[in-house]
Order: sequence, then structure tokens, then C-alpha cells
Amino acid sequence: MVLALEPMITEGDWRVKYSDDGWGIETLDGKLSAHFEHTVVVTKDGFDVLTIAS
Repeated sequence: MVLALEPMITEGDWRVKYSDDGWGIETLDGKLSAHFEHTVVVTKDGFDVLTIAS
């Protein structure tokens, strides 16, 4: 199984809206936020993180 874990940390409220381009996401209250993603593969023998932190 492959999972994409995508937490978003916000300065204010958790509610979001899509940007006008339909791709981006921003907070409804317009406060600062940060988002990152890790892709993880889970096998019968354990797991492996496929993304590389920079």
C-alpha cells in the first residue's frame, strides 16, 4: 500500500478553500499556513518513506 501523508499546519482556523486556479489551497481566514508531504509504502515487512526531505 502506498500512502501520501499531507499535514497542513495553520496559524489560524483549519478551514480551507481552493484557489481560483483550482489547484492551490489556502486558509479561509488568510493566515499563514505550511504544508508538506511524505509518500510512504507499507509492506508485510514494514514501511519505507519514499520522499526525501530537503
